[in-house]
Amino acid sequence: MTQEIHGTVADGFEEVRARFAAFVAGERPDYEGQLCAYVHGRKVVDLWAGPGPDALYGVFSSTKGAAYLVVALLVQDGTLELDRKVTYYWPEFAAEGKGALTLRDLLAHRAGLVGLDAGFSPEELADDRAIAERLADQKPFWRPGTAFGYHALVMGALVGEVVRRATGRTVQELYEDRVRVPYGLDFHLGLPEADEPRFRSVQPMLPTPEQQAELDAQPAERHSLAAIAYNAHVPDTGALEDHPNSRTVRAKGPASAGGVASARGLARMYAAAISEVDDRAPLLKPDMIAEVGQIHSVGYDLVSRAHRAFALGFQATADVAYPFLGAGTFGHSGAGGSQAFADPRSGLAYGYTRRRIAYPGGAAEENERFVRAIHAAALRG
Repeated sequence: MTQEIHGTVADGFEEVRARFAAFVAGERPDYEGQLCAYVHGRKVVDLWAGPGPDALYGVFSSTKGAAYLVVALLVQDGTLELDRKVTYYWPEFAAEGKGALTLRDLLAHRAGLVGLDAGFSPEELADDRAIAERLADQKPFWRPGTAFGYHALVMGALVGEVVRRATGRTVQELYEDRVRVPYGLDFHLGLPEADEPRFRSVQPMLPTPEQQAELDAQPAERHSLAAIAYNAHVPDTGALEDHPNSRTVRAKGPASAGGVASARGLARMYAAAISEVDDRAPLLKPDMIAEVGQIHSVGYDLVSRAHRAFALGFQATADVAYPFLGAGTFGHSGAGGSQAFADPRSGLAYGYTRRRIAYPGGAAEENERFVRAIHAAALRG
């Protein structure tokens, strides 16, 4: 018995509902997921299968989008300057040859500071201040500025420390006051105890026997750059789903991967970034929208060992995943399968969450069919 589909779509977006229903019909009976989209600030898709649209899920690295939005606001204000050295704000960062790195290059994943030789404890990964303090003394894994690689578990802490030094406030505090509360977002960097009953614990999606056999045949890479970046070189780091399933992580909301959200919350944040929403002006001005969507790093990613593209912190979503989207699309996916972005050219803002981690990680494959249908409908509208 498959899950029942709930929710609404605007006129012209009926194909999106059909594709969502077809996908859910082919999934496990316990599938839970949410899909939401805005076009020019108007909600046009609001669908879910499972307990309801107010359920909250761990969104892993989709969290980074909220942190980057805070940075963009501070740049727009003039509080941060992209081409200043990080050490202007954070002097201790200069240790081990990192003194010349600019904030722009830090955001573009060019710092070479993807992890620690000694690794982090689970408690440290829940605490952005602890991560930043330890990384200040770490020698980079490549010469800063010469290449790029995804700073998966630490980027939120790195940019968060710059924000804290410049403003005296954390990314989480600024996000709460300037973004989440004013726009009524169900996307939390620090989930209040009162909202805990709405959290749906993350569950693993195991590989098929064929996929598992392929994994078993691969040689162990305990000390590779990727292992260090994902803290996998440390014994007993726990399974991927353990991170948002920790109440400590949910309460502190570490800015790399500790956010908790609904699809409504993800989509509404990106809608607010580029569009007027409920008579509130967009968070970002046109020049800043263009700045954050401009590709800053593209090519061979030293961590993922694949072609990747990053805008100003954000993933360059059109280049990374959906080439039919507009140039300058920016957003971020999460290891559990979540996806969220804004396409300023079409006015589309998109959010997707699911309970089970999509194997093998990153944006779940079903996003492609949903995004394509929503984008086509948005262009027709």
